[in-house]
Amino acid sequence: MGDSNKVLESNLPAGLSQPAIRALTAAGYLQLEQFTKLTEAEVLKLHGMGQKGIETIRKALAEKGLSFKEKAL
Repeated sequence: MGDSNKVLESNLPAGLSQPAIRALTAAGYLQLEQFTKLTEAEVLKLHGMGQKGIETIRKALAEKGLSFKEKAL
């Protein structure tokens, strides 16, 4: 018996606000690993994302030995 209302699988970290989750999912970001291809500044441009959300994602990435993409010099 399938659940037709099931949301796509996401491994976004716990602790993100609902506006942040909506902003990320609307932009197609469902997997933590996707943030390794984005700079913090790029994610902050999304409406609903703030510094607290960035810090939550940064900590979750660090726990997996990952990080946001570095700014190009």
